[in-house]
Amino acid sequence: MNQEERNKKYSGFVTVTGAREHNLKNVDVVIPRDALVVFTGISGSGKSSLAFGTLYAEAQRRYLESVSPYARRLFNQMAIPEVDAIEGLPPAVALQQQRGAASTRSSVGSVTTLSNLLRMLYSRAGDYPEGQSILYAESFSPNTPEGACPECHGLGRVFEVTEKSMVPDDSLTIRERAVAAWPMAWAGQNQRDILTTLGYDVDVPWRDLPRETRDWILFTEEQPVVAVYAGQPREQVLKAIKNKTQPDYMGTFTGVKRYVMHTFANTQSPLMKKRVSQYMLSADCPVCKGKRLKKESLSVTFAGLDITEMTRVPLERLAEIFEPFTKTKTTATTAFEKENPEKVLVALRIAEDLIARLHVLLDLGLGYLTLNRSAPTLSPGELQRLRLATQIRSNLFGVVYVLDEPSAGLHPADTAALLRALDRLKASGNSLFVVEHEIEVIRHADWIVDVGPAAGELGGHVLYSGPPEGLHNIKDSVTRHYLEKHKPVLKVPAVPKGWLQLEDVSRNNLNTISVKFPLGVFTSVTGISGSGKSSLVSQVLVDLVASQLGQPETAANEEENQLLDEPVVKTVGGSITAGMEFIKRLVVVDQKPIGRTPRSNLATYTGLFDHIRKLFATTKMAKSRKYDAGRFSFNVAKGRCSHCQGEGFVMVELLFLPSVYAPCPTCNGSRYNEATLEVRYQDKNIAEVLKMTVDEAWEFFKEEKQIHHGLTVIRKVGLGYLRLGQPATELSGGEAQRIKLATELQRVQHGNTLYVLDEPTTGLHPSDVEKLMIQLNGLVQSGNTVIVVEHDMDVIAASDWVIDIGPGAGDKGGKLVVEGVPATVAKSTKSSTAHYLKKYLR
Repeated sequence: MNQEERNKKYSGFVTVTGAREHNLKNVDVVIPRDALVVFTGISGSGKSSLAFGTLYAEAQRRYLESVSPYARRLFNQMAIPEVDAIEGLPPAVALQQQRGAASTRSSVGSVTTLSNLLRMLYSRAGDYPEGQSILYAESFSPNTPEGACPECHGLGRVFEVTEKSMVPDDSLTIRERAVAAWPMAWAGQNQRDILTTLGYDVDVPWRDLPRETRDWILFTEEQPVVAVYAGQPREQVLKAIKNKTQPDYMGTFTGVKRYVMHTFANTQSPLMKKRVSQYMLSADCPVCKGKRLKKESLSVTFAGLDITEMTRVPLERLAEIFEPFTKTKTTATTAFEKENPEKVLVALRIAEDLIARLHVLLDLGLGYLTLNRSAPTLSPGELQRLRLATQIRSNLFGVVYVLDEPSAGLHPADTAALLRALDRLKASGNSLFVVEHEIEVIRHADWIVDVGPAAGELGGHVLYSGPPEGLHNIKDSVTRHYLEKHKPVLKVPAVPKGWLQLEDVSRNNLNTISVKFPLGVFTSVTGISGSGKSSLVSQVLVDLVASQLGQPETAANEEENQLLDEPVVKTVGGSITAGMEFIKRLVVVDQKPIGRTPRSNLATYTGLFDHIRKLFATTKMAKSRKYDAGRFSFNVAKGRCSHCQGEGFVMVELLFLPSVYAPCPTCNGSRYNEATLEVRYQDKNIAEVLKMTVDEAWEFFKEEKQIHHGLTVIRKVGLGYLRLGQPATELSGGEAQRIKLATELQRVQHGNTLYVLDEPTTGLHPSDVEKLMIQLNGLVQSGNTVIVVEHDMDVIAASDWVIDIGPGAGDKGGKLVVEGVPATVAKSTKSSTAHYLKKYLR
């Protein structure tokens, strides 16, 4: 297509000049508007830096320039992008990958705004009990004082502590930490010393203490302040009190229940919150029966359901409930309609809007979700599609939608529905800029911007910008190889060494199903989104195996911020009846962050930083100054910069503009003090080493066997482009998962380990998927078992065994559809996966 043809086809172009964000190398590129533009390239190539860090950030900045300075403070503003000029850029809306939401009070209903419509419907068109006053819409929300159940404050749960929960082993004495709920270390010892002063015997088994004593220690609201003689035996304390000896300090006693409840309600530490939560018991609120609303709100019904019951109905069924109410009636036919014409009209208007919104959600394959489904339990792909549905319904015109891997977590059958939704947005006069790895989405593009050729410092160039067919001529493009026809997989499936048998499994939509997993091979568990495969593998399988191995903490899949805010879904049925003799260890490699602050990074998580710091401590200068390995940590006062406390930057508040993070003027961003930086290993100081990419460090440390081996493994999982000091907060879920895998691969393999991974190919370019498969197959060859939940057909076709769950989503899923070697599954007429698997096999 020549320039003249392009100008006729598209209404205009976005011209980028001199983009230098992150690893972009002074990029110039021209991109059409009113088109589906897909940004491609291997992981870390710079495509997100161009789409989000440059184009979206600049569009947001320009929009915020037009609003008042006061309103600007209310936005979470992105940093100003490093770019010379961008012309022809329309306003932009970003739909990025986010794992869940910050609060469990956020739900499918609130993300899609359907909850607002439903509340208005119940308020204005609901069936009220005789004599009850009309309630405003706020009264139907558990998040408002007007609607929340007064007993549980809208949580639907009440929390209590009991003697058994706080004192799990009553054969222990108080000194032996019978009161497990008390804090660890000094704070717990302080409480025990206070009890000694108060005259209680802390060396008697808990069960032998008088009931009155036990109840006072656990449940008193009193907080006596007494003299403390730290660590002294009872006799010595009594003697000191009698002689009026000067105490070590005065201590305040806190009852155990008071401590647990106060800590849970007020601590800012997720770890502390998680620790005390294990001593709390939760149950459905006895007043609202877990429905979260006050009784007046629950007494109002529509179509025979109260509003909480309505939010528990799958979206697919919800559409069926509201469909009859969208039929326009010219005359009233019932007594109710004659007496309440305004209610009929309200029901008609709201039902029409609800149905229109629901149809978009159903088109995107989300019919299995319910409105009350908590946002943190949603996958990033589900959350992004919910936001996409809201945008489609908004009918905006002339906007750029910037999407981050919208196909993530999607079965190929669902990807087709996604493409139809994107086409609808484009047909409404909008532009779509999509960062994507999925080949079917790339093929569907009007225009491709391929970034590379490699990752990190070796990427950041626009290799190609034009129609998809032109990419085949670009020699340096890695992506072009995967747009050609699929080469059939020729793998001969391995023979299992045994079978792990699960019987009568029930959880979420799984209802008493039995499944057997082959051991010593690579297994893919497949099925459309919402079919129940993650429930089976990441929840039930992990729970049951962890329990048998005595490592229940491995099965803690709940996010820390969930804790007790909502009932945790448990495996209500199921047992392992065979195969555990082949499993000695369980490793769950998930996509949760490797750390929540910039102080956690690639080097610290993998343990490489420990070896590097020890290496610096062995240098001649370090020894002469008596520097130990701790000196070279930016988390330790003696080695870090005192001005920025080892952060490397200082924040400058600009009130109406985005806060600016500037390099620390004292250490120039190095994070260390001057004395620490004077120590060098092979002419590099510790800060310079942390700035190296894994690839650079691999060359630099080639003489250090242990460090070199660790870096080799990280490179093998495709992360050679990351810097050693790359903060955890800058890593994607896929990168975090591969770092965890690399950390595991560094260990000596003893075999008989079960590895469980949920969608490990998320965020991976097909070339990176090939690298990942080499590593996972290596684990199998070492005598281990690998089970993955997966949608990627390349991975499924190369598996030794496939277990397909479905056939549909939600209530229509949860069953074992077909199992066997890939060739067997591909022949199934009942499996959604089989249709797409066929073309990958001969």
